[in-house]
Amino acid sequence: MESSFRASMNWLHTWAGVVTGGLLFAIFWMGTLSVFDREIDLWMMPMTRLEAGGPSTSADVIRPAIAEAAAARSGFLSAIFPTERQPAIRLHWSGEAGPVLRYLDPATGTALPDPGTLAGTGFLYPFHYMLHIRAGRLGAWIVGFAGMAMLVLCVSGVVIHRKIFAEFFTFRAARMPRRLILDLHNVAGVVGLPFHIVITLSGLVIFFATYFPGTVQFAYHGDRRAFVRDSLDSFSRPKLARPGDVASLDAMLADARRTWTGLGSVIVFVNHPGDAASYVEVSRPREDHVNVLGEAAYFDAATGRLLHRRSDIKPVLAAERFILGLHVIQFRHWTLRWVYFGLGLVGCVLIATGFLFWLESRRRKHEQQAPRGLPLVEGLTIGSVTGIVIATLAFFVANRLMPLGVTFGGYDRAALEVWTFYLSWLATFAHAWLRPRAAWREQCVAISALAMLAVMLNWITTGDHPVRSLRHSHLWPIAGMDILLMAGAALAMLAVIRLRRAASIP
Repeated sequence: MESSFRASMNWLHTWAGVVTGGLLFAIFWMGTLSVFDREIDLWMMPMTRLEAGGPSTSADVIRPAIAEAAAARSGFLSAIFPTERQPAIRLHWSGEAGPVLRYLDPATGTALPDPGTLAGTGFLYPFHYMLHIRAGRLGAWIVGFAGMAMLVLCVSGVVIHRKIFAEFFTFRAARMPRRLILDLHNVAGVVGLPFHIVITLSGLVIFFATYFPGTVQFAYHGDRRAFVRDSLDSFSRPKLARPGDVASLDAMLADARRTWTGLGSVIVFVNHPGDAASYVEVSRPREDHVNVLGEAAYFDAATGRLLHRRSDIKPVLAAERFILGLHVIQFRHWTLRWVYFGLGLVGCVLIATGFLFWLESRRRKHEQQAPRGLPLVEGLTIGSVTGIVIATLAFFVANRLMPLGVTFGGYDRAALEVWTFYLSWLATFAHAWLRPRAAWREQCVAISALAMLAVMLNWITTGDHPVRSLRHSHLWPIAGMDILLMAGAALAMLAVIRLRRAASIP
């Protein structure tokens, strides 16, 4: 009975991994990079590499942008004021031609050059949780399916490896490839098991309203705004379709901060800009708390009169926001941020070695029978593992190669970077199927070359080489990015050497 149950779990573990492994690797890879999404933004947007410590920022420097948003008939304008990880003021509103993203120098209020890129927060991070598939929230549903599969893989993996913790201490680096891959898979599974379960489960909880919409549909008749207003103790009111002005934003911030402990960064959200019913939400992310829901105050835009303060957050949403904070790690804790990054990479290794073990365990039998399934899965594996890494590095290289303002075929610079990512990714699948015997080695060479090229291009185009970046504290994120790229290049070359040795063994 026990052996039969374990055999069924082994079958479930194997095929859940084979079917969803490529998708899971992409989600884990992008999630790992998203731990440092703001730092990637700084690397890809050199104009925002501003030195902190200047004069205090006046909130009223965003007034011209509010006027632009009103002229564009946008329903909102958000302004994220400088933080430790984002030295510029980040403005966002919805224009007639689509979303508008702008950065301001906090010292002068002048607009910085258009960065012309989606960078980490605009491309890598959304890819992690919805794959950039927005139709009917399909992307979120696909990621949710992958998350459930990951939980199944974690539980079934523990069941089928009865001696998993003992095997953790018997890593055999000098053994044959199949044994080595299995040992590495077991080590990655043990090291990251608690993290992988928590991060996967929390990712599913975050989208509870998407996966279980019945509560909102039943209790609020599908009115999601009413649900958010009651649950998060927020404030809202409809437009009046009459022109209106905006009072002093600095006065509103001063009023909001009267009950706050400490200063910290703020987010200003202007609803219905240019309308007589416009109101301003002033909130402060609590960077010293896991919970992402901080203090908030709502003001009448025209008069600056306080309309509402957030005070009564429902327990269920408070718990959900704590889980969200645990998942996205936006609070200030650099050690834990590096732990998340390292364990995210461990998750990538776990998924990749699971794929590789499946291939190696079936290679000899399948080569004798000459089926079509093995080359197909191997090509998918190569494209899913080394392929997405190559595509990401090509995304970085394209960012440093293309000048600001460039267009081609009707696409702007940001779109061209995205096209570079997807076309490079597709090319790695084609390469894997055309050159199956050499694909792993050649794609590792490409990873090493692209990573070093990205570092060199950053140096050439900005002058911020790693030594200079390490000398200036505001450029440490740039140094960290370059050092990680160089470390990745070195690891890729070590993989090439190992693969060449393995290929020379008869």
